[in-house]
Amino acid sequence: MLNHKGTKKIETERLILRKFTIDDADDMYNNWANDDLVTKYLTWPTHSSVEISKKVLGYITESYKEEDIYSWAIFDKKVSEVIGTIGVVDKDDNHEYCTMGYCIGQQYWGKGITTEALKVVIEFLFKEVGYERIQAFFHSINIASGKVMEKAGMKYEGKLRHYQKDNKGNFVDCDFYGIVKKDYFII
Repeated sequence: MLNHKGTKKIETERLILRKFTIDDADDMYNNWANDDLVTKYLTWPTHSSVEISKKVLGYITESYKEEDIYSWAIFDKKVSEVIGTIGVVDKDDNHEYCTMGYCIGQQYWGKGITTEALKVVIEFLFKEVGYERIQAFFHSINIASGKVMEKAGMKYEGKLRHYQKDNKGNFVDCDFYGIVKKDYFII
């Protein structure tokens, strides 16, 4: 049985994971959403204006009314900006699993930030919400995303061919990773 708590503030040494606000639109736009390299392997297109980022944030902030929504802004304490996002992008409460998604600005790649965020979100979703399984997948070419999943304790489970369309409408293969509760508590 799941115990939904909504998007709660989580803090690490370097980061604060918190709910988005409309005031985060400039950070979203400038730090990742307007960058074609960041969105290259994602399902949504690069934002062409800060107004699009504001619309997206309006949808996200409205969704926080529901206790089963988990969508965090990744706030970097050092630069005092929102540098990315992490959250549950799909879930099945009946079977007690969820699918994670994340994205950060390229100037923050390779610093362990996304891994740090994913680890604490996995901990929250297992310990406080009670999910049995947490999974994630990525466009098979984007191997850096798989390394984040591995470093966060997830295991490679296979490739699904033509699983999803990218932001240009092309079908792409996706690599799946997952972690289950019993493995998490053994690690």
